[in-house]
Amino acid sequence: MSKSSLFKKLGIEYPIIQGAMAWIADSSLAAAVSNAGGLGIIAAGNAPVEYVREEIRKAKQMTDKPFGVNIMLLSDNADDIAKLVCEEGVKVITTGAGSPGKYMEMWKANGITVIPVVASVALARRMERSGADAIIAEGCEAGGHIGELTTMALTPQVVDAVKIPVIAAGGIGDGRGVAAAFMLGASGIQVGTRFLVANECTVHKNYKERVIKSKDIDTVVTGRATGHPVRVLRNRLTREFSLLEKGEFSLEKFEELGRGALPKAAREGDIEMGSVMAGQIAGLVKKEQSCREIIEEMFSEAQQIVKNVTLGGYHE
Repeated sequence: MSKSSLFKKLGIEYPIIQGAMAWIADSSLAAAVSNAGGLGIIAAGNAPVEYVREEIRKAKQMTDKPFGVNIMLLSDNADDIAKLVCEEGVKVITTGAGSPGKYMEMWKANGITVIPVVASVALARRMERSGADAIIAEGCEAGGHIGELTTMALTPQVVDAVKIPVIAAGGIGDGRGVAAAFMLGASGIQVGTRFLVANECTVHKNYKERVIKSKDIDTVVTGRATGHPVRVLRNRLTREFSLLEKGEFSLEKFEELGRGALPKAAREGDIEMGSVMAGQIAGLVKKEQSCREIIEEMFSEAQQIVKNVTLGGYHE
């Protein structure tokens, strides 16, 4: 697939994928993003198979546009979700936390476009060899589980390393980020944090307000000691995580403290002891809008920026 044909093949108006946010990215958000011209994504996470099936069917009722499902490959029910998307006729899969290689033959036989999320060049090459149609190169500016490289460093290196299209993710929240991603060689972008405050996002209002009120330095990375770092907004939970990591570290205590922390924030609105996952771009997000307004504003800004770019006044 050529680098310019991915979104055309998918029938997507704007080259933007909505980030898969567990406990947040449901049928409401996915359908709204797809209706607005992007590619909406339902996050399967660790949810029961029947819940994911229900969300897929709800989305089909809300949009006649393409949408996808994200599968967390380390999930206990990943095998079941991998089969479910075939049964339900889902046409796009994004994956994280593992290799989708063992499902590729089945997915390809069902006409599914497979787009893994990666945080390194080595993983991007591995995914290309396994049959991926495109790659999402996600920098550590992103919210949730992250790697070490920044989007600006990772994206061009992945673009140079693979022949399939690359979607840039992490730290993209307005037209400047969109334009930058394309200048780095990306064929599209993935956005999560800005969609947290979309009107159609069903996350708890406390979560939305916390994102809108956040400043540039308000995110922190927890869990480095576990080998699974996560970017979240600072609160009492992150302070307790920090104390655990600086003291006599215990994986059992760490897991106990974090158990159920994401739904506690996303569904119950506990923004002190819940895990308020958000990217570094959160400090730029200042208002609630519809998904359509978000997408159109970002790409309108990007078009204007590209037209006006002068390389800082440099002339040969």
